Amino acid sequence: MASSKRAITTEDLWALKRIGPATVSPDGRWACAAVTRYDMDENEGTSQLWLLATDGRTQKQLTSGKRDSDPQWSPDGRWIAFASKRGDGKEADEADQIYLIPADGGEARRVTNLATGVGGLRWFPDSRRIALVSWVWPELAGTKAQARRLRQDKDDKVKAIVVEENHYRYWDHWFPRGRKPHLHVADIESGKVRDLFAGTPFHLPSQEPGAGQFDISPDGTEIAFVHDFTPDPRAFSLTDIVTMTVKSGKWVNRTGGGVLDGERANGAPSYSPDGKWIAFLSSDLGKIYNEQERAWLIARDGGAVTPLTTGWDRGVNAPLVWAADSRTLHFTAETEIAQPVWRLDIAGGAPTELIRGPGHGGTAGDLRLSSDGRTLVYARSSQSQPPTLLAAAIDGTGERAIEQFNAKLLGQLTLAQAQSVEIEGCDGDPVQMWIVTPPDFDADKPGKAKWPLMQVIHGGPHTCWSDVWHWRWNMQLFAAGGYVVAAVNYHGSTGWGQNFVSSINADWGRRELADVEAGTDHMLATGYIDPKRVVATGGSYGGYMVAYMNGHVRGDRYRAYVCHAGCFDWVSMMGSDGYFWFGHELGAFPWEDEAAVLRQSPHHYAAHFATPTLVLHGELDYRVPYYQGLAYYNTLRARQVASRLVFFPDENHWILKPQNSVLWYREFIGWCDRHTERKKVKRK
Repeated sequence: MASSKRAITTEDLWALKRIGPATVSPDGRWACAAVTRYDMDENEGTSQLWLLATDGRTQKQLTSGKRDSDPQWSPDGRWIAFASKRGDGKEADEADQIYLIPADGGEARRVTNLATGVGGLRWFPDSRRIALVSWVWPELAGTKAQARRLRQDKDDKVKAIVVEENHYRYWDHWFPRGRKPHLHVADIESGKVRDLFAGTPFHLPSQEPGAGQFDISPDGTEIAFVHDFTPDPRAFSLTDIVTMTVKSGKWVNRTGGGVLDGERANGAPSYSPDGKWIAFLSSDLGKIYNEQERAWLIARDGGAVTPLTTGWDRGVNAPLVWAADSRTLHFTAETEIAQPVWRLDIAGGAPTELIRGPGHGGTAGDLRLSSDGRTLVYARSSQSQPPTLLAAAIDGTGERAIEQFNAKLLGQLTLAQAQSVEIEGCDGDPVQMWIVTPPDFDADKPGKAKWPLMQVIHGGPHTCWSDVWHWRWNMQLFAAGGYVVAAVNYHGSTGWGQNFVSSINADWGRRELADVEAGTDHMLATGYIDPKRVVATGGSYGGYMVAYMNGHVRGDRYRAYVCHAGCFDWVSMMGSDGYFWFGHELGAFPWEDEAAVLRQSPHHYAAHFATPTLVLHGELDYRVPYYQGLAYYNTLRARQVASRLVFFPDENHWILKPQNSVLWYREFIGWCDRHTERKKVKRK
């Protein structure tokens, strides 16, 4: 009997529910998470909060707002706080506010009425106050003055931005004019809000101010937060851990003043339950600009700072989650293509792997622990499974799914198989590569028609094609389009240690190209790939790579390239929000060593461009500014190389709107089909 299952489509991708980080009840019996559903016709998503029994038996909707997010369970178990914009007409919220709902259900009530909005929520231990982040004008005192200034700013007909700072925009938005992200405290009964940073020089780093950049001591008297003391930072993240007494405002820089050597990015502070320690993450960027994050420890009594994982050649991810006994930490960390949950004894020794998913291991994240110390809750995805919320005992046993939002739809789909292989890459080094095959693929029965190959090159470069479900570069969709997909974790990728990460420093393009080419050679040697139907695609740094390949690889090796948001010209990339990085990553700025920069820049090899290329870019992309895509496309046209431009005025570095995503995938696969002369071959 023929299977009733079918291959995945772009519409299926957007029909799958997307589940946010969970918050866990103190007794560990329940979790609460925001679940987002997308409406293709409306071209937008809505998010509501759901309660999920951690035994996996019950899931029930808690709220019915349009954009409810960031749920936080109160320490006494009575309330769930969350951020939302609600109301109609004159009562409508103009910015996110704190709402409170009984944990067993009922009507939500608004707590705050801050014109400047709220984000990054954390409860104080007394369950009567909530810490929050709000962007304010530091020189103004009081919420009324902030509201007046905000109204003036919105009504101002002149929208010009005037700056004399090094950093003024990030990813897809300009930093609000004159405002800084301050920590505040809200009383849940009165709704009164106090700015903890009022009258001080402090603010959280402007890039991504949120709950991950501060923590509250177990007795509620102190707060630890991340701050950059540099008056005008030249890098995004040379930060310290500062503690401040909530009542008096007295503060201490816990990592500055020679306590730690080097130029460091310190972050993600986390108090131990007994209040004796603050764990945090640190990277010595002065030593190695792309150093992996390591776990460190501050003794609150005496202030000694000691390393925990500097001898372990893997990067540690936030959050750092303490066990109830204050003796061990839990976190996630990449190791090759998996990202398991790890356990670390602060008394010494290397981390030990605690929970790994089936198959290739999956990618775990958003780790949480109930305050009774018994129940871990986390998300995990894989190449064939969208992110799912799971729970397990603190010792890693008894893992179970605690929600089934996508089970029905996934049950209707035949998904591609993902295989991990090791190839010989640049300099003879072992390099990992994924091979993802179409649902109807059979290597033993290829028939007369061989398969087309699509190389998919990851961005970063210091990231990894791990065993993960990717919403924007979904290999299942590429394979469902009839392609054998190859994805190489080239030199510079994370997960294989610091030397592998740093191996491409000041030499971008060369080793990565050798690795990708080795992957293509490996695939051609299998015998089931048609050498006349090979394409290469990539986004961001992967887009840089396909542009670099266009100037270095024989013109008929790849029938087409797809370049999404790719870096084309390292000289004009000085317009990026991350421009200070490039002098480190490339080894020099253009005025310091022009030849070295040009050697790594695709535009320098334009005379050799010959391969048809699809260029995709978003106008709101400030990381790889849109003019990079236009310059590449214009160069291809001037060179009379077949090319096509897909430009999104309303998107940033990523394509995030449902209908735009459908177009993106259609153009992407359509371009590859066109240049591989694809004919839809029916295979048994």
